[in-house]
Amino acid sequence: MTEENKKIPKRISQTVLNSLKGGVVPRIGLPYIAVGRKNEIEALLHDVDIITEGGASFRFIVGRYGSGKSFLLQTIRNYAMDRGFIVADCDLSPERRLQGTKGQGLATYRELIGNLSTKTRPEGGALTLLLDRWISTVQSEAVSESGLTPGDPALTRAVDTKIVSVTSAISELVHGFEFARLLSAYYHAYVEGDDETKARVIRWFRGEYALKREAREELGVNIIISDDDWYDYLKLFAVFFRLAGYAGLMIMVDELVNIYKIPNTITRQYNYEKLLTMYNDTLQGKARYLGIIMGATPQTLEDKRRGIYSYEALRSRLSEGRFSRPGARDLLSPVIRLEALTAEEMLVLCEKLSAMHAGLYGYERKLSTEELATFIRIEYGRIGADVNITPREVIRDFIELLDILYQHPDQTIGELLDSEEFSYAKSEAVSDETDQAFAEFTI
Repeated sequence: MTEENKKIPKRISQTVLNSLKGGVVPRIGLPYIAVGRKNEIEALLHDVDIITEGGASFRFIVGRYGSGKSFLLQTIRNYAMDRGFIVADCDLSPERRLQGTKGQGLATYRELIGNLSTKTRPEGGALTLLLDRWISTVQSEAVSESGLTPGDPALTRAVDTKIVSVTSAISELVHGFEFARLLSAYYHAYVEGDDETKARVIRWFRGEYALKREAREELGVNIIISDDDWYDYLKLFAVFFRLAGYAGLMIMVDELVNIYKIPNTITRQYNYEKLLTMYNDTLQGKARYLGIIMGATPQTLEDKRRGIYSYEALRSRLSEGRFSRPGARDLLSPVIRLEALTAEEMLVLCEKLSAMHAGLYGYERKLSTEELATFIRIEYGRIGADVNITPREVIRDFIELLDILYQHPDQTIGELLDSEEFSYAKSEAVSDETDQAFAEFTI
């Protein structure tokens, strides 16, 4: 077994291979298989730097199904957590939208808050942990600055004062006063061991109060998070997380196609209006320490009848200029269009997956670079592959190939590639460009 294989824990290898074979992006292990997208990642990491300095950003990642949108989002998610960000992600669905008449916008907020993640809690559900750690930090700072001991009533007042001073930065934002008041209530419940009040505050932050009367009776606040104003609270959380010692908040929303699929024109337009509000906020400086990335298909963006471009205010902001074209895209624009991975990049990815598979199952990697190149050449030689092939399809085929070769050692890759089941879609005329792409690997 090679040294490279030994470096990857089997738990990670298993998760990565199973996820990719199932057509989904793994949450862990992405650095081991990252290929291409260098320019796109650098552009998004530039946004991360801007957010860290108090700015905000909004990006659309546009690509066909299976083109690598979700992979890029997960990669940036991991980068952001490594740089001290709180990250929240969700997929839109018929039940989760940006705006709705039946609480679909609030459902999206609840999903995002439920998925709050940090580097030490990457699986989500970090809200309570974040609040408890923040209070511990404030207490430690108050003890250090005042010289008081835990349990001293004066320390409680000192911490209250510190909470007010820390959260005063958000009081100018919408609902900032109530937000600070609830933080103070959570602190008192934390000190007094009042788990019931802590649970109520957490429930309020999660948007789970349906009636203002109930929130007023239980917490003494006259507002609740609603379908109309949930985005305002994400802006509050972004500033709060910064004050709590983190770099900022990164929001990632995928499957924007579910807005495109809304049959009612007025409902669809309301969602695009919400999208415009979020977009304008970040670009005009109304949001701080907040990054938003959304994933969409080309049709979701460009369809002038139902897509984002059907909303003129968004179309005029997001349309490409005259100089952007395939191979020379402007990656500093609000829309990042994913170019297809090249055949060379797919070959490198297959080499990484082959090594990972060998490490997981404990065998010496047998596939040569020439055999891998043959597999890629056949995949890219399929009729229509130059337009329709996606990394997801190639990866699923390749992992299945590795699994079969492992389970049936008497078979060879040549036999499988020449089999009727695989070779039916071969193109006799593989382009000169594809042949040239592999020249350096097959010499």
